Amino acid sequence: MTVITRFAPSPTGQLHVGNIRTALHNWLWARKHGGRFVLRIDDTDAERSEERFVEAIRRDLGWLGLVPDGEERQSARFALYEARFENLRAAGRVYPAYETAQELDLKRKIQLGRGLPPIYDRAALALTDADRAQYAAQGIAPHWRFRLDHDAPIEWDDLIRGPQHFDPATMSDPVVRRADGSWLYMLPSAIDDAEMAISHVVRGEDHVSNTALQLQMFAALGAPPPAFAHEALLTGSEGKLSKRLGSLGVDAFREAGIEPEAVRALLARIGTSDSVEPIVEADALVDTFDFARFGRAPARFDEEELRALNTRIVHQLPYDRVAGALPAGMDAAGWETVRPNLTRIADAADWWHVVEGPVAATEFDPDDRAFLAEAHRIAGTIDWAGDPWHALTGDLKAATGRKGKPLFLPLRRALTGRDSGPDMAQLLPLIGRERALERLAIN
Repeated sequence: MTVITRFAPSPTGQLHVGNIRTALHNWLWARKHGGRFVLRIDDTDAERSEERFVEAIRRDLGWLGLVPDGEERQSARFALYEARFENLRAAGRVYPAYETAQELDLKRKIQLGRGLPPIYDRAALALTDADRAQYAAQGIAPHWRFRLDHDAPIEWDDLIRGPQHFDPATMSDPVVRRADGSWLYMLPSAIDDAEMAISHVVRGEDHVSNTALQLQMFAALGAPPPAFAHEALLTGSEGKLSKRLGSLGVDAFREAGIEPEAVRALLARIGTSDSVEPIVEADALVDTFDFARFGRAPARFDEEELRALNTRIVHQLPYDRVAGALPAGMDAAGWETVRPNLTRIADAADWWHVVEGPVAATEFDPDDRAFLAEAHRIAGTIDWAGDPWHALTGDLKAATGRKGKPLFLPLRRALTGRDSGPDMAQLLPLIGRERALERLAIN
């Protein structure tokens, strides 16, 4: 079997972190099995779908490195849906219903008052041709429901949740088409999964009941169903479902200086039995990805954990990966020098300013001023083509008797304007002889 997964967002807004996690897991599963990852734009809702969101979805997936192997648009597949709908109608698996939203709400309240489950009573199945003709004469168009087979128990072995069982008699026949002819999510999705030969559907656990209904749709369409994996939903660091997670997306990550490698590394592992690690290469995440490692407890998304992970990721990134984001003039040696001190790539500009100057002036006591005057003298005599830092500090130690912090700290302050930072043995050659002499000449 060829593994084919799909990510099927509606272009009605920006992707949020939950969507991104779903896309990543579909991509990882396809890559693990040498299969295909398809982007399906679910744009059947013409009023709410916007092309700018389609472009944003593509851009966000590209930033994350989740490049689809193909793309489909539901708005281009209406003829297919119409043909399959007509087949189902001819087979009696979809039927017209005429209740208003208010009438259905009243029915539910009555059923609840009687201690009955609030499911649709299938009253529309009792309508005669004359009844339907009367509705048509009044200009009332029907909505359409999919008729569940109450004699066919719904069962599947979920890749995460294990064996699942639903009694269709306890479920309402789902509305699949509105009175204006527009489609709801359920039937077009099942038709597309069948026609596109989707082998695995990976989505949130809030879709479990939809899967139960869609399994009967697959049967009615004469199509084998895909395998299903329903993941626990993300929660915020406080342990509750967070509204912020609904707005946290790629734009927010970029603004915060979070790299795509960090997003992938975190979202690939939270909710699993595997530890979150600063894994830069996607192939390493692919190799260890397995739905058997997922638990049913909510997956906790912690922004602080993401920021800490991002720092560890940045410390591994090679120069070629970051060159386009670095300040003008910073080469590979400069990047490797400042990289251990960064939490974000953008922070490299601060350290490059330390190299190129000017640096903040520091007040020194008389002893340190005398010490730095000697440092200035010695700096003019050492060989700058080799290891100037150790040459400078070695000669200074011999000339002044200083060692440890009294030796190194005044030098760092004079040369960088800071008390801490990158390894001076790497930083001083970047500063160079002329700038170093200028900074040491404090008198």
